[in-house]
Amino acid sequence: MKTTWRSASLAASAVAVLALTTACGSESGTSSSQNVGATAPAGGIGGVGVGTGVGSGVGSGASAGATTGADAQGAGELAVSANGGLGKILTDGAGKTLYRFDADTAEPPKSNCDGDCATAWPPVSADDISAGDGIDKSLLGEVTRTDGTKQLTVAGWPAYYYAKDAKAGDTTGQGVGNKWFALTPEGKKAKAAGSSSESGTAQAGLSVRKDANLGEIVVDKNGMTVYRFLKDKAWPEPVSNCNGACLEKWPAVAPVAFNETEGIQEKGYMNFTRSDGTKQQTINCSPIYTFSGDKSPGDVNGQGVGGTWYAVAPNGKLVGAPEQ
Repeated sequence: MKTTWRSASLAASAVAVLALTTACGSESGTSSSQNVGATAPAGGIGGVGVGTGVGSGVGSGASAGATTGADAQGAGELAVSANGGLGKILTDGAGKTLYRFDADTAEPPKSNCDGDCATAWPPVSADDISAGDGIDKSLLGEVTRTDGTKQLTVAGWPAYYYAKDAKAGDTTGQGVGNKWFALTPEGKKAKAAGSSSESGTAQAGLSVRKDANLGEIVVDKNGMTVYRFLKDKAWPEPVSNCNGACLEKWPAVAPVAFNETEGIQEKGYMNFTRSDGTKQQTINCSPIYTFSGDKSPGDVNGQGVGGTWYAVAPNGKLVGAPEQ
């Protein structure tokens, strides 16, 4: 009986290991049914922002000297600014970029950014606003926030600043959490150069670019470099160890259907549920991210950061990382 019990135990263990391997280590674990969800721009996170519903850049996202509360900030005379990567965007009288949030609504106007979110994304006050050249003043309005203050709306969309934009012309909030975008003068989302729709999407959700120094690396639909984190786990199932402030700097890539990719390995291509309940894409079972420090398509400023972040090859392997 002892031998029989041991044999049964070993058999059960083998089945369990096989199940885990199938989930994340073989072709059969890459069913297209897992590749669901809309593609996302730099920083691909699914759902609303980064798990909290307020986008990335919440709480600790406020930089030194920036507002530390949710009080709306006045904008003065709005202006149209030409941005090399985004085209025409809306700025305040001091040249600071204005943004909109995908979790808000325009019909009717409603802000869904409060608390820590409003610290990282200060609402633009509707007081003393005027329309400069190239702006249709009929598109400007206001919405009453939960705290009773009046917030500027553009074509119905509540307008915000980004606390990390340190100076006029900064657009570091573009694409954060896949839910924050610079406003155009018409109230639409600014799109990256070469994108094909209002939301800034390109033809392929994920594709491969030849970098002069790194070789073939994966980029998102806006041409922004995709990275992996050495502290994450891929087997027996994907686990992201980048949370909180880490996600502010390294937005997770939201699920991208495999038929919306070009040149990416299918084996191990799946998405998983993060600890915060949102979905994240993987390549070869490894969670993938973009880097907030990359400002333009082709940037690889995240390569080697902290000795833990590296660009991703089409087969999901780390590019340029030390031997593990």
